[in-house]
Amino acid sequence: MIPEFLDEFRDELEKFKLESIKIKASPNSGGKPLSFTQSKFLGKPYLPTGIEYPKDKLGSPMILLAQINFAETPPLENYPTEGILQFFISPTEWYDMEDYKILFHKTIEGEYQRDFSFLTEELYGESPVYCEHTLAFEKNVEYGGYEDFRFDMDFGGKGYDGFQEKLTEGQKTEMDGILDGTGHKIGGYAFFTQSDVRDYNEKQKEDILLLQIDTDEEIMFGDSGVGNLFISPESLKEKDFEKAWFNWDCC
Repeated sequence: MIPEFLDEFRDELEKFKLESIKIKASPNSGGKPLSFTQSKFLGKPYLPTGIEYPKDKLGSPMILLAQINFAETPPLENYPTEGILQFFISPTEWYDMEDYKILFHKTIEGEYQRDFSFLTEELYGESPVYCEHTLAFEKNVEYGGYEDFRFDMDFGGKGYDGFQEKLTEGQKTEMDGILDGTGHKIGGYAFFTQSDVRDYNEKQKEDILLLQIDTDEEIMFGDSGVGNLFISPESLKEKDFEKAWFNWDCC
């Protein structure tokens, strides 16, 4: 995984190695909505009967931004191997990062809600995800993330950008592939267009990446931004996802 031109830094990079799950998001162009239980960005959620649909502080139905069915993902240490994680946001008030809801269903029940006719088209006008996406998952290895405050390595006395100045375009692409932290994923190193918000809050310094949704063909937070969910390692082990928190930034 580590390219030859980084051999002199191999031992140090190995210390930063983390596994993650890379997510490939593909717009659902088939016209047929995805099933209620499968992983997706946008679309209609799996919601057992008896559970009230989430509403924002204005009383409007929230929109499902992401649903991860962990039975469909490769195993990742301390992350669930089954159950459905859901991330809902307010259709209009999500920008302040306060009006959102995270649900986790440990098991999938046979009876669940199927009528979501109240989710009208106008609710999606300000959604950072523009259409329903199918998700495919692949285990991945990362050796750092230059915007993640935990990655404090230099390269022969030079920072990330300074070291890259002497590289070919192909080498830069290879280096970014294992160290830039971008893309949709579960776990691993987080990417920010501004700076790592955890670095300014002592209570958040131990929190790790739960889910990252990056700019894509039919996805954009603000101006080419990125959205993240973070959670403490303890809460993740306990599957207490109500304590996860949302952050987004853009250029």
